[in-house]
Amino acid sequence: MSDPVILSSGHTFDRASIQRWLDAGHRSCPITKLSLPDPPSLIPNHALRSLISNFTLLSLPKPPQTPNPQSLIHLLTSRSSQLEQKLNSLDQLARLCKRDSSIRRRLAESGAVSAVLNCIGSGEPGLQEKSLHFVLNLSLDDDCKIGLVAEGIVGKIVYALHCGVGDSRAVAATVLTSLAVLEVNKVTIGSYPDAIPGLVSLLQIGNSRERKEAATALFTLCSFSDNRIRAIQSGAVPILIQNADSGLERAVEVLGLLAKCKLARDEMLRFCGFLDVLIGIVSNGSSRGVQYALLTLSSLCCYNEKMGLEALREGLFETCVGLLEDDNEKVRRNANMLIQILQGKRKNV
Repeated sequence: MSDPVILSSGHTFDRASIQRWLDAGHRSCPITKLSLPDPPSLIPNHALRSLISNFTLLSLPKPPQTPNPQSLIHLLTSRSSQLEQKLNSLDQLARLCKRDSSIRRRLAESGAVSAVLNCIGSGEPGLQEKSLHFVLNLSLDDDCKIGLVAEGIVGKIVYALHCGVGDSRAVAATVLTSLAVLEVNKVTIGSYPDAIPGLVSLLQIGNSRERKEAATALFTLCSFSDNRIRAIQSGAVPILIQNADSGLERAVEVLGLLAKCKLARDEMLRFCGFLDVLIGIVSNGSSRGVQYALLTLSSLCCYNEKMGLEALREGLFETCVGLLEDDNEKVRRNANMLIQILQGKRKNV
């Protein structure tokens, strides 16, 4: 209620609301149902209006002040700043750049990146992790993705992959995934000496979140063919198979990409029990896991006669026929492709 008025019945209403009632043709009080004079008189309730005005002035929250990015950057770079001030500055910068793309671009051009890069390389766990979160938010913008790589961020992220503490290693892998969405960055990141080996190492020794983020980054990077070779040469195949066997389906997705390479297929065929791992995922995995397990099996069964015959003996043909009714179009397509390959093996038996 902002403009209270009194009817002749003695009751008070908001002017706009009671006017709609009267405009609809009503000539009675909505509460008492008593008849109103024609035309009805609306008497301003000055006392109540004054109370409402005073309450509104007291109750309205003050609009939050947007912090000045340059002041926050100064706190980060100043030697006199306390650790708590730097952490608070990073929090505010991260919130600012998460808000909208124009702020992200302004921050990228304001000198924030170089200041934050120094924090990533610091030995202070809190500074490192918050800096990585800021960079992750900044990388939401494609122009910023290119600018960050041009600023030399890949080396700092790789350092965090190897030497990060707390959640820093997982966030570093996530940053690489975000940056590698752009094809040009896939090339730059992949060619950095310790980037892909660092992800493979994290996939082997990391906790569950770190392994999942490392596998996601590898999947994004390995859509570029040269990076598949780098991953294979870094020992990714057996580590991915072990992770897939442990239930990390994201590892199967990477294997599906690597299976396009002869070098990877040869390694997969040498790994005892890999067929059972893939069949288990086809039988019990999520739609995406089934999709990539079928893709990997198609590559292997087409490439190796023995693998195809073994898959037939394990009943994979019948399993694929059942998947032709699956709701997921990609699962149906990959199942049909594998059926065609296995039918060719059947004719040769």
